[in-house]
Amino acid sequence: MLIRDIAAGRLASGERLPPEREMAASLGTSVGTLRKALADLEARRLLDRVQGSGNYVRTSDTPEGVYAFFRLETLDGGGLPTASVLAIDKLEKPADLPPFGASIEAHRIRRLRSLNGQPAAVEEIWLDGSYAEQLHAADISESLYLHYRQALGLWITHVEDRVGVGYVPDWAPTEFGLEAGAPTGLVERLSRAQDGASAEYSRNWFHPARVRYVSRMR
Repeated sequence: MLIRDIAAGRLASGERLPPEREMAASLGTSVGTLRKALADLEARRLLDRVQGSGNYVRTSDTPEGVYAFFRLETLDGGGLPTASVLAIDKLEKPADLPPFGASIEAHRIRRLRSLNGQPAAVEEIWLDGSYAEQLHAADISESLYLHYRQALGLWITHVEDRVGVGYVPDWAPTEFGLEAGAPTGLVERLSRAQDGASAEYSRNWFHPARVRYVSRMR
């Protein structure tokens, strides 16, 4: 959660974190567990721990890629993202998708996204077929971009988001909380790889009563 808040800009560079006992209580964990997490952040160069002064956020030009491009937050801000895969299929690209990638085929990944355990969005990701022969649900981590990097050698370095209104797709599970066809928030994203090529297109229908789309500038 701390990494996500730093990557999303919710915790700014130089910001002092609350006292450790207060912070541990707010997160529902022990001071010892919190200190292990803070030591890990310090090792990742995301935190400066100053004896007798406190813990200070330290950001860089290359934030943790796990959540760097994740823009949905709870109505109160932040929230720990998780995801469950609903289906993965390799298909010919439908005509309603914008041009992207070199292949006529793409891997379609459908997932249910949650924040702090509450269903928040359903997403449909189309990864160009040239990057992998097959994708398996058991191999995909919480962060697709991390999986792309580790398993496929694909680094997502740039995204363009377009936010508007859409309609809940008919494949959305009941736990999403909105019926198929109901109006809802929609984020369309075109993602580019390290060589500048368009690699992925996605649609993300989010529950506006539970989450919002947030983008911060540093």
